[in-house]
Amino acid sequence: MKKLFLLLLTAFLFIGCSSNDDTIYDYVGTWSGSYEGNDKGVWNFVVDESGKVVGTMHSDVNNENYSISGNLSESGDLNARVGLPSQGDFKGTLTTEKKGNGNWSNALPTPAQSGSWKGEKK
Repeated sequence: MKKLFLLLLTAFLFIGCSSNDDTIYDYVGTWSGSYEGNDKGVWNFVVDESGKVVGTMHSDVNNENYSISGNLSESGDLNARVGLPSQGDFKGTLTTEKKGNGNWSNALPTPAQSGSWKGEKK
């Protein structure tokens, strides 16, 4: 009876663990790439174990750095803000194949700027 109980307990433990629990770990690490549009340059950010995203975007046109901060979902959807001195969005998708792409926009400096970005996990 004791062996049957241990067997059933082990089975329930395996059934109770979802494969989605570890999905975010596929994205954890340093990502970098380039962006283009009304402005162009390079970007990089780090994704931590909780899905928090922190990094920078460097403008080749204005020779300025903008901070990137936001969150990544377990499915790879990136929702971040670009700030100081500008205020905008940096959104897109990261894949488990270590590729990413999306769109960016900045309301400042005037006129508003926007474009696309692409990159990969390092």
